[in-house]
Amino acid sequence: MQYVQKFVGLDVSKEKIAVAVADVGRDAPRFVGTIANNPGAIRKLMKQLGEPQTLAFCYEAGPTGYELYRWITSLGAICEVIAPSLMPKRPGDHVKTDRKDALQLAQLYRSGELTSIYVPTKEDEALRDLIRAREDAREDVHRARQRLLKFLLRQNIHHPSHMKNRWTKVYRQWLESLVFEHSAQQRTFDEYLHAIYEAEQRKKRIENEILNQATMGIKSQLIQAIQSLRGVAYLTAVTIAAEIGNFSRFRSPSQLMAYLGLVPREYSSGQSVRRGAMTKTGNRHMRRVIVEAAWSYRHRPAVKRDLADRLEGMSAQVQTISWKAQERLHTKYKKMIRRGKPHTVTIGAVARELVGFLWAVARTVENP
Repeated sequence: MQYVQKFVGLDVSKEKIAVAVADVGRDAPRFVGTIANNPGAIRKLMKQLGEPQTLAFCYEAGPTGYELYRWITSLGAICEVIAPSLMPKRPGDHVKTDRKDALQLAQLYRSGELTSIYVPTKEDEALRDLIRAREDAREDVHRARQRLLKFLLRQNIHHPSHMKNRWTKVYRQWLESLVFEHSAQQRTFDEYLHAIYEAEQRKKRIENEILNQATMGIKSQLIQAIQSLRGVAYLTAVTIAAEIGNFSRFRSPSQLMAYLGLVPREYSSGQSVRRGAMTKTGNRHMRRVIVEAAWSYRHRPAVKRDLADRLEGMSAQVQTISWKAQERLHTKYKKMIRRGKPHTVTIGAVARELVGFLWAVARTVENP
């Protein structure tokens, strides 16, 4: 930002953007006004403020996404998207307005006190949207099933005792055979059952597209490499590739661990050092799938079935990393359990080290 002369804070909402400017130096920032949230208004604002190369914009990450960032950077100016959770806050400040937020952003941006986030490419964002659509569909399936089960419970209808598991083929046949005395109840039941089938079909269509992206998409090589690790099948691998985007932006595995919130909290002062539970900051979508994958390492190291298929054709370096991960993480799991650590704490520690192996495998693809 050597040639930046004006630091512009933008408080962005769905239709409007509040704009404040802090000039280089120590003068107080000034409020410019409110503009529409569209490319034409942004272009007009930049002409009003000066040459694009002398301007630096910032705004908080939120539901409006990254299109504003892309509009500004396409016009030649600097733009950063700020992490809201890391914004400095003054104790006792209980007044919040768009004008005040824009002025605060401009002032903090000029002083270098804001933390920017990684902005994904359009391709990465599209893949991320697909993964999150699948999560929504999975949640819809769960909710639809729960509605039906609660309806049956109110009618005191229970599935036969020989059916140990729900939602099997036999269980569904039993559901379809149910007949109710009142037509209102029959209609309610039919709609609940139909909602389940609809949600399941939507989830299946999304998963088919995810599989297509895993084998033929722009991230397919990275996704295939990540799947060399035990517990990381294609859904998990696509989620990781979509959420991270580019592993090279992390200089070391420890940076990636901190980004995912898998490092312990720390309260240290003087000679006292105390560490607590995981921070759980950062990307919760990726943290969830990595913790799920970590449970696979409670089993003894082995290369069987699906993992053997996924390792076929991989480089010797990737296969070595995969096997080393199994040996190291399984050993860590056993040692912590023997010391009496709870399973959840142990899996959290295994997940943290699994991130290191993910980083190592990804770097063989991104920086061969």
